[in-house]
Amino acid sequence: MTTPRADVRLGLGANLGQFSLLVVVNAFVGAMIGLERSILPAIAEHDFHLAAHAAVLSFIVAFGISKAITNYLAGRLSDLVGRKRVLLGGWAIAIPVPFLLMWAPSWSWVIFANVLLGISQGLTWSTTVIMKIDLAGPTRRGFAMGLNEFAGYGAVALSALATGYVASAYGLRPEPFYLGVAYVALGLGLSLAVRETHGHARKEATDHHGDAGVVSHRALFLRTSFTDRNLSSITQAGLVNNLNDGMAWGLFPLFYAAAALSLRQIAWLAAIYPAVWGIGQLVTGALSDRIGRKWLIAGGMWIQAAGIAVIAASGAFLPFVIGAVLLGAGTAMVYPTLLAAIGDVAHASWRASVVGVYRLWRDLGYALGALLAGLVADQVGVAAAIWLVAALTAVSGLVVAVRMSETLERAAP
Repeated sequence: MTTPRADVRLGLGANLGQFSLLVVVNAFVGAMIGLERSILPAIAEHDFHLAAHAAVLSFIVAFGISKAITNYLAGRLSDLVGRKRVLLGGWAIAIPVPFLLMWAPSWSWVIFANVLLGISQGLTWSTTVIMKIDLAGPTRRGFAMGLNEFAGYGAVALSALATGYVASAYGLRPEPFYLGVAYVALGLGLSLAVRETHGHARKEATDHHGDAGVVSHRALFLRTSFTDRNLSSITQAGLVNNLNDGMAWGLFPLFYAAAALSLRQIAWLAAIYPAVWGIGQLVTGALSDRIGRKWLIAGGMWIQAAGIAVIAASGAFLPFVIGAVLLGAGTAMVYPTLLAAIGDVAHASWRASVVGVYRLWRDLGYALGALLAGLVADQVGVAAAIWLVAALTAVSGLVVAVRMSETLERAAP
């Protein structure tokens, strides 16, 4: 292992400037997803006349598969060529996305835009996560992940709300996607000022972890996916979390519209869920550093399931709000805690690769959720599809409760 530079220091206080910059960068990463949250299903029906739910949700399948594969590669790439290069590459790939969404003449162009968006998100979001873990060191990892995910999903909420309001005032296209041009320009510009953090990971490995030996990528994949009780429990929870998010992204706007809600009401509901998710992580990330990871994850999955069930059983705006709040609160408990738990278990020298494997499975959940929800909705109805996802989410929490052990004490130097 290369010896880290003597001036490299770990911790949020020692790296406050760079950490804060990365938080802002990740806000623009999240805002790019928010562009689509409230209006793209409506565009599918209004502009492209798609009737089948599976066809409408195909853009989420394309996004989820491309993001998942890119996540898998991003961890390895960031170890091989450095975090900053991967981050800049991700923003470069995002440049055409808002223009494709503005002017797409057919639905296939929208799907292609979401392939590019998935690749971009896989590179940019994965890298900001890895860089923040590098900078924070082992002692405040949950808090660091809470801030990262707060910025990202808070921006998802604001962007979803903004595009919904712009669409209600000016139309579904092209005006809402002008915001995306600004997000890419600002995100890429700020990323140029980010400094490489690979040396921080090497320092943590030297100071706290000792020599990990040589671990093959195949062994890391199997360990993270199946054989390690903690890592595989974390991974399945991440997959199911994004499975229900993929369903929510694609089916909830259609479900709300069928209940005769206006575009502005749908925009508010599309924003409330990620807003609670984002803000809640300011508390839950730090809380996991105090009380542990396991029961925040299991409890969060069960609260998500309850929120989805409330929405499935409802037909009016206020109950939908309650369900969205519960879903956001449960996700806030789970999301940063999963990443912090991986940081607890994984050796610093191969942590980026493990994060890549975890994020591969987690973001395949988008594709699986959209595909499953679309097919079930076409066969037996949208409400039945939502109920099925609620049940799967509850079972995932049970898996964590039975199979996973507490990981927080492993992070102690």
